[in-house]
Amino acid sequence: MNYLITGPTGNIGSLVVKRLLDRGERPRVLVRDAQKARSRFGDRVDIFAGDFSNATSMTEALSGVDAFLLVSSVDDLVARDEVAAKAAKAAGVKHLVKISSIYVPQKIGTGPWHARGEAAVRASGVPFTFVRSSGFMENCLWWASSIRSEGVVRSSASDGKTPVIHTADIADVAVKALTTQAYIGQTLPVTGPELLSYPEMVRKIAAVIGKPLRFEALSDEEERRQLVARNRPPHMVDALVAVFRATREGRLAMLTDTVERVLGRKPISFDRWVEEHAAVFQ
Repeated sequence: MNYLITGPTGNIGSLVVKRLLDRGERPRVLVRDAQKARSRFGDRVDIFAGDFSNATSMTEALSGVDAFLLVSSVDDLVARDEVAAKAAKAAGVKHLVKISSIYVPQKIGTGPWHARGEAAVRASGVPFTFVRSSGFMENCLWWASSIRSEGVVRSSASDGKTPVIHTADIADVAVKALTTQAYIGQTLPVTGPELLSYPEMVRKIAAVIGKPLRFEALSDEEERRQLVARNRPPHMVDALVAVFRATREGRLAMLTDTVERVLGRKPISFDRWVEEHAAVFQ
């Protein structure tokens, strides 16, 4: 099997590349910065330098590829997915696995963008699997600065609960889909093992780092100002405020058994994630 991985230096793509390497595969990776990929993976991967919003780059990278992992950044997500899907069809790719969002049905956050990306993949006729992920545990790294400097986390999510997931679980599900025929045509909604509120997550971090922390609830407008101050682009500010509002209102408090069903093990806990990243908060 020949594999192409996009986003190979990102949170999910890098883990997928590592797992394929561990299996003895030699995947292709499509990157803007070839040197960055070379420094990370050495000569164990085939590097294609380009941008997958560019049809020429995609056509070259997908030539002879059997299975393709599509990881699109939120910037120009729809356009990138459309180009990638058409190029995959033209190249005769047998299976496209797209990392999508569990917010697609709720039409909030990045959900509408991923919905259009999924529609482009379906329209292309390429056999697909959509891995719809809940919010990443890794997003809590955004809290590191205020935890270190003030001992506080502020969010408009308030005490609403959410099923955050470890990116390793997303990567493992994606690899299982890429390397088998078992999930073609399926949508796989993946979540972590438990519903947690932001205050609960803050308490777990405090317990591990041995430092008293507090949580402060914000209004939507206060959250918006906080995100703007962090230089978030306007479209992401709107998306994040919508997700935090839905969390606060209890609309995202849902768990799935997909990780256990696909991988035969429980999803990784937030407690383990905190242990892995404790140094960042100290």
